[in-house]
Amino acid sequence: MFSHIMVGANNIEESKKFYDAALGALGYGPGVVDPKGRCFYFTDTGVFAISVPIDGNPACHGNGSTIGFAVESPEQGDAWHAAGVANGGTTCEDPPGIREGEMGSMYLAYMRDPAGNKICALKRMG
Repeated sequence: MFSHIMVGANNIEESKKFYDAALGALGYGPGVVDPKGRCFYFTDTGVFAISVPIDGNPACHGNGSTIGFAVESPEQGDAWHAAGVANGGTTCEDPPGIREGEMGSMYLAYMRDPAGNKICALKRMG
């Protein structure tokens, strides 16, 4: 459904360090910075990118917005969360773990990146 997702960052190096660690825990290589200073993570299914806003205003998170990353297991999600928090992220929502709801059993882990963007690791358990 999506070709790419780009989030704003106020400090590309700080955000790259965070995403290199968090996405590295999911098996992805380090981001590639282009001549315009944007950082890209390329996969077979899409692109995730970080950029300083082109309008010159500070980056800010979208209230109510969450970007979800698929994980293969709760253990991989825990590693993703730990790597992100150790590299400038902050935990948010409930602690990482399996939750039961109308949509079934899911592993969820939430955190905010250095610019405040809320991201999530998700694994449907059933």
